[in-house]
Amino acid sequence: MTTFDGLGLDPRLVQATDALGFKQPTPIQEQAIPVLLSGTKDLVGLAQTGTGKTAAFGLPLLQLVDAAQKHPQALVVCPTRELCLQIVNELEQFKKFIPGMHVLAVYGGTSIGLQIRDLRRGIQIVVATPGRLIDLIERKAINLEQISYVVLDEADEMLNMGFQDDIEFILQNTPKRDATWLFSATMPPEIRRVSKKYMQSPMEITVGKVNTANKNIDHQYYVTSAHQRYETLKRIIDFNPGIYGIIFTRTKVDAQNIAEKLTREGYDIDALHGDLTQQQRDKVMGEFRDKTLQLLIATDVAARGIDVKEITHVINYELPDDVEVYTHRSGRTGRAGSTGIALSIVHSREIGKLRQIERIVQSQFHKMEIPSGKDVCRKQFFHFMDKLLQTDISHGDYETYVPMLAEKFADVTKEEVLKRVAAMEFDRFLKYYENAEDLNVRERSRDAGRERGAREPRERNFNRADDGGRGRREYNGNGEMTKLFVNLGTKDGFYKASFLQFILDMSDLRKEVLGRIDMKEMNSWIEIDRKAASQMIRAIDGKNYKGRRIRMNDANSR
Repeated sequence: MTTFDGLGLDPRLVQATDALGFKQPTPIQEQAIPVLLSGTKDLVGLAQTGTGKTAAFGLPLLQLVDAAQKHPQALVVCPTRELCLQIVNELEQFKKFIPGMHVLAVYGGTSIGLQIRDLRRGIQIVVATPGRLIDLIERKAINLEQISYVVLDEADEMLNMGFQDDIEFILQNTPKRDATWLFSATMPPEIRRVSKKYMQSPMEITVGKVNTANKNIDHQYYVTSAHQRYETLKRIIDFNPGIYGIIFTRTKVDAQNIAEKLTREGYDIDALHGDLTQQQRDKVMGEFRDKTLQLLIATDVAARGIDVKEITHVINYELPDDVEVYTHRSGRTGRAGSTGIALSIVHSREIGKLRQIERIVQSQFHKMEIPSGKDVCRKQFFHFMDKLLQTDISHGDYETYVPMLAEKFADVTKEEVLKRVAAMEFDRFLKYYENAEDLNVRERSRDAGRERGAREPRERNFNRADDGGRGRREYNGNGEMTKLFVNLGTKDGFYKASFLQFILDMSDLRKEVLGRIDMKEMNSWIEIDRKAASQMIRAIDGKNYKGRRIRMNDANSR
């Protein structure tokens, strides 16, 4: 059995891993650490989120960096504030027995002056988000010529979020680096181009297959009608009383609306989306980590970089358009050897898309029956009884009150007491689900469909948004299509799926209003239902993207 001691690590780092209870390295750690300890080898590490990538690059960094030199020697660049803080937290634990070693997180949404002051105190490793790091570079608060090691963590996420120019700027301005280490869950073409341009014959380590789902995750799906999607979500939550999970939606409007509905109905839930300030986002994430919130509902963009342990369920309120997005969503659960459930709510027209995801991630998806009202009440009842039996009564002066209780209930049987307890707890559930309808969509046979003259629903092509403009996505609306021009393209760090998500999030529209998207390097053309075109133009035209003014207008008016 391979141990951390056998990887060639400094005894002080081994002491730290022992103190943390880490005995055996994960596959990515076992393969990457010996290579990275040389300090001169570029590396591309492909492994799913939650496989121990932070230790894979963090332990070698702490061994290679000189604690006696009081200036930044290593940069770790990551997409979000949450991931930035998480990496620093892990490095702090690993460096516990190395005196004089200092790590600093720098990110937006907080005082840059305080971060500059901390940098001047003598920091060896800086963990940063791209935007804030470039602010520091432009203020000459950090000297990149003294950087020996650059780590790009969650590189695919950074490119999806439009940070390609920032990453290239950072790499161009670290000319004396000894090594570049790139870690990613997937390998899109943009990452391949970055590695070829800025890395010297990098060694590539792949743990598992790219896009392959975590084997500790059970992939499930429920088939319902489109208009009963919310009611299905609610019933699934009620059927899993111990759930601690993330619900993913396509747009921030969906995230906010569903969170408000569930909150009104008494659920511990909040939304995470792009309209929140950093302070509001910190508050929501703090409550979720503390489990004050049982559920977090988020868009893909807002949830990037979140790493919370012990998540039991990931719920796809709607399937994403890109298989890489599904992989990232489902990877939030089933981490560090634990098991998890990724479940999707779909309607019959999405079964084809689901089968394509199933083939690509190479995991079987299990069809589940949406629980009946009686199933939910039964599950909740037994959950409550288990909690009742497990309640700790050893702490507290309950004995004082037992005689009074005995006197009060002298004429009430044990069975009646239990009935009253159950009535108090379950009256709302029993009334709500008393006449609950069946939410399952039952599959009809082909023959039955032919007898009624019904047509089979046509499956959508899962990758149609990435067809280079050759095909046309199915459109279910009744309006005419028009074409819009926008001065955003692949040079802005977008690929088809991320661009689609961006314009839908900005405009609060659904993807059903869109037709073909034709992306070029400098600009793009979008087919859209004429009735929705003005809403998209109002939402996007004149806004800023990475310091550049967005122009969007009717393509026929140019």
